[in-house]
Amino acid sequence: MSGKFLVSLTNAKNDQDKATVGFVVANAAVASGQETVVFLNVEGAYLGSKGYADDIHEEGFAPLKQLMDQFIEAGGSVWVCSPCYKKRNLTEEDLIEGATIVGGAKVVEFLTQGAASITY
Repeated sequence: MSGKFLVSLTNAKNDQDKATVGFVVANAAVASGQETVVFLNVEGAYLGSKGYADDIHEEGFAPLKQLMDQFIEAGGSVWVCSPCYKKRNLTEEDLIEGATIVGGAKVVEFLTQGAASITY
């Protein structure tokens, strides 16, 4: 087992339940000692921008912003798809603290190192 886990998150306000559950699972993975990455892509790229997640709170879960902050504080990595972010007219100045803009090659490299992956 590689000890690596990737959550590919393709949703944001378009499906707040999936966006929230993605970070719940990511927090569980990082808490269990996995090197964990959340890859924000497609609509999920919006979550990489400051203030966007502040008002997302699905019933039965902690607020999304809190889940994201906990994940980063626990040592998880947030990668934002570069072309997805640019397509949405977002810039590095908009990027949340703790996130990194990456290209697809970075994700492929992580997966080829044996990372398990799940998509929301």
